[in-house]
Amino acid sequence: MKPLSEANIREALKVVKDPDLHRDIVSLNFVKDIRITGRDVSMKIELTTPACPVRDELKSASVKAVRDAIEGVGDVQVEMTSKVMVHENQQKAAILPGVKNTIAVASGKGGVGKSTVAVNLAAALAKDGAKVGLVDADVYGPSIPLMMGITGRPQVRNQRLQPMENWGVKVMSIGFLVDPMQAVIWRGPMASGAVKQFMSDVDWGELDYLIFDLPPGTGDIQLTLVQTIPLTGAVIVTTPQDISLADARKGFKMFEKVNVPIFGIVENMSYYICAHCGQREDIFDTGGGRKAAEELGVPFLGEIPIHTSIRVSGDTGKPIVVDDRWKPQAESIRQIARNMAAQISIRNASQSAQSPVEIQLM
Repeated sequence: MKPLSEANIREALKVVKDPDLHRDIVSLNFVKDIRITGRDVSMKIELTTPACPVRDELKSASVKAVRDAIEGVGDVQVEMTSKVMVHENQQKAAILPGVKNTIAVASGKGGVGKSTVAVNLAAALAKDGAKVGLVDADVYGPSIPLMMGITGRPQVRNQRLQPMENWGVKVMSIGFLVDPMQAVIWRGPMASGAVKQFMSDVDWGELDYLIFDLPPGTGDIQLTLVQTIPLTGAVIVTTPQDISLADARKGFKMFEKVNVPIFGIVENMSYYICAHCGQREDIFDTGGGRKAAEELGVPFLGEIPIHTSIRVSGDTGKPIVVDDRWKPQAESIRQIARNMAAQISIRNASQSAQSPVEIQLM
């Protein structure tokens, strides 16, 4: 064992590796502010996202690494912090200067629960401590105001719309600006123009993640939108049956056409657990989402079961991930959000590795 010193602590911590970035936390420059008081040690570990799926494991491994390597060490305190990595993109920087990452939530067809997934991903990231925004880009069927429990109209300040906010998420939707009893009958250019305004004319401030809930399908409007929005990447929502493979492939091809990476596939309505007997029923078959992910060569982010609480949360405007009554049911969605955040970090770290400035910092 080595004597107590900052250099030896850093050396000891090199055995702790980030499982997603495949490098040790010292070379990744995660270890900050090491302090030695007598025999006690304190430090900060700054992760690439507050929604890190292995946050607790990294903390435990860091404490163990110091105890195993340093002679006579006393108390070891590790404070976990985060600084979300930025997707470097000139178009995004010009339109959304304070937004670090932009994520589209899409589906190859309607009826798969895409908006439910988008709302809960946003709320889960916010609950983990991230600064999050949500754009309801489905201008023909704006459901986000209801699902987020927001009513009223946004204010205008300094000639810019101020996003509405609830559950720690900033939100903008055409539903805030039109009569809810009137149908939005617009041609494609008008719809994409509205989404452009949701970027350029809204004061989003500083955000770690801005999520776009896209209209279902892969037609001209969807293609125009993904060409308009400077995206870090996208998530595809599907259902378990084999036909979902064809729909997921359509979504994948759409994003591939405009060079937008896919962070992964989410399988919604995966299974049903009987409230009376606890038996699992695969109502819509099983495995389609995972099979699609394997065939397309993208991560499978996770599966969301059918549960009454998810329907209730959408109807009452309180996302399931922030409702303490449904913690067990919400855990799968929270894990999916963390898996997505990890994929964003991997993408941005890969991009940064190509920059000499970033390599120097790391």
